[in-house]
Amino acid sequence: MPGHLRSFLREGLTVYVCVCRAVTDGQIRQCAQDGVASVKELQRRLGVASQCGRCARCARDILREAPAPGTALAMAPVGA
Repeated sequence: MPGHLRSFLREGLTVYVCVCRAVTDGQIRQCAQDGVASVKELQRRLGVASQCGRCARCARDILREAPAPGTALAMAPVGA
């Protein structure tokens, strides 16, 4: 994930991860809470990485760093 995105996320700002489909980091985190575990499934639910594909890596990173399903959804620092 690019450093500038990490700093925005660390500050708790909403970040558009997929500009083509207007998908934010918060939507990806919510999907993680709902049990989504792969970019393929994110693609089916939100359309992430279904057009230009540039967001796939960032979406994957956010998905991996999101709290496990059933835990409180909080804006934890990314990459900390």
